[in-house]
Amino acid sequence: MKQLYLFFLLITVTASAQIPANYYDSANGLTGFALKTELRNITANGHTTRTYDQLYDGAGISGSQGYVDTHSDVNVSGGTNYEGDGTILDFYSENPTGADPYNYTHGNNQCGNQSAEGDCYNREHLVPQSSFSSAFPMQSDIHHVVPSDGRVNNFRGSLPFGNVATANWTSLNGSKRGSSAMVGYSGTVFEPIDEFKGDIARALLYFATRYENTVDGYTSFDMFNGTEDQVFFTWAIDVLLDWHYNVDPVDQRERDRNNAAYNFQGNANPFVDHPEYANMIWNPSPDNQAPTDPTNLVASNPTDNSIDLTWTASTDNVGVASYDIYIGGVNSHNTTGTSFTVPGLTANTNYCFTIKAKDATGNESGFSNQDCEMTTNNGSSGGSECANEDFENIPTTSSSTYLPRNWNDPEGKTWTATEARTDLTITNKSITIDGRGSADGTLTSPSFPNGIASLTATLQKRYGGTSGNLNVYVNDVLKGVLPYSSDENITTTTTIENIDVLGDVVIKITDAASDGERVSIDDLSWTCYTTLSNDKYDFKEIKLTPNPVKHNKVYINTNQELNIQVYDILGKLVTKTNIYSNKNYIDVTSLNKGVYLLRISNNKGQQVTKKLIRQ
Repeated sequence: MKQLYLFFLLITVTASAQIPANYYDSANGLTGFALKTELRNITANGHTTRTYDQLYDGAGISGSQGYVDTHSDVNVSGGTNYEGDGTILDFYSENPTGADPYNYTHGNNQCGNQSAEGDCYNREHLVPQSSFSSAFPMQSDIHHVVPSDGRVNNFRGSLPFGNVATANWTSLNGSKRGSSAMVGYSGTVFEPIDEFKGDIARALLYFATRYENTVDGYTSFDMFNGTEDQVFFTWAIDVLLDWHYNVDPVDQRERDRNNAAYNFQGNANPFVDHPEYANMIWNPSPDNQAPTDPTNLVASNPTDNSIDLTWTASTDNVGVASYDIYIGGVNSHNTTGTSFTVPGLTANTNYCFTIKAKDATGNESGFSNQDCEMTTNNGSSGGSECANEDFENIPTTSSSTYLPRNWNDPEGKTWTATEARTDLTITNKSITIDGRGSADGTLTSPSFPNGIASLTATLQKRYGGTSGNLNVYVNDVLKGVLPYSSDENITTTTTIENIDVLGDVVIKITDAASDGERVSIDDLSWTCYTTLSNDKYDFKEIKLTPNPVKHNKVYINTNQELNIQVYDILGKLVTKTNIYSNKNYIDVTSLNKGVYLLRISNNKGQQVTKKLIRQ
């Protein structure tokens, strides 16, 4: 977890048993479902059923502390390291590359009721316990029952795992719930972040193997097909093998967890120790055929920092798993669909794209055609600075003053702080939020009509027990967090990217801690996210609404007369029309379902191409 604590959890390293060197010897020479059955015998032999409560700390078990041993964020020799602070390693809250939104220490904040992420943690059954009627040993099997934030666990529910096409909910670390992107399943699925997809896939493969004799009855879980051999529907095993081999292969941290799980209950996950077993069971005839090359790649809809890509799907003898997106010949992104919005680009820059397809075993196609597009230069996300408050205009007050405070910045805009003080400084003056009052301290900005793209601020803790976060809200919606260190001598500067909110913006920064921290804030700034107006119109900001379109009209946000030419994906002109001040839509009744390109031009010689999807 990305928060450091003054009081760290002391983890005792205890001499304990390791997985025997000959543990898998009886499986040698087997393939297919015969191998799976023998692995069932191996993992059932010696498996000691533990109580549900022993998962938390291994109470009463010699040589094991349960989750303390298997799911603690500790440094790993030769593996991926996060913070190494001994907090709970939770697949749904760990941020491997940045600040974590919250964390838990072992033995504290066990659920209980929860209403938001960070309230409490509990035990997540990766295979829902409703499918096996909460029976033992499945209910307390540490290989598939993992510590999880209670709120995310609630949102995942009993959903199958898979790749999400369109998310309807996203956790603070990026785990998603939404519509299925897999051919063969049309329901709602849950998708963890890439860092832990392999961990979850291997836990499910273990469950299908360890409980082979009864798993055919657990069909309320939508990934299981009611058999004892294959166990999974084809779409499900394709996803799991992809996550296992391609997205998140086994690392040292997981090997260590497997050893600790063996100490806890006397059996191991064979797919951690022998990743090759998965293909030997579910794909015994290796797939050596590459997918066909993607075709008809089109780059369109440029903004200052993104470009849309669409292409025609590849075919494969087994199935296409995903597409690699190359920018200037460099493999930069991966997606499972046939469209993608490339993020993080630089304004006013030309980019050239190509695509490769790959299947679940890693076979790659050749490159698609190349298509190039230039980003716009409108000062939107990542553009010019439109607010910068250094707090130098705040009247100086004594340290005993915690009253609400208003002041005007150099442009005359009024800022407000609740329970604030100004006697503590970072660079010259700063504002210090005090969390000890009847309500959390807040800093509220004035409204800025140009919106906000990204926000930057410098923080320094002045009083209180631990590190923490200040929450950043835009229009009362949480958009990110600003972390501060537990060390009162350390300043932390953080940028929250891709906020991208149009319209009036109100930023409220709230100290959500309950132990009375004081946190100083300085050099608060943000870049603007430009909107359209009648007197300041930028042609590149034209948008199509709705898009995709299911009915007969597509509206264009314009105050100009426009000429519209509609082309199909192969570049053939389909129709053309005009937009007038009293007619700001085009009629698409005659268009069949598919992807179209609209070439839009005005009488000033400006031109832009937009992608339209007709459903």
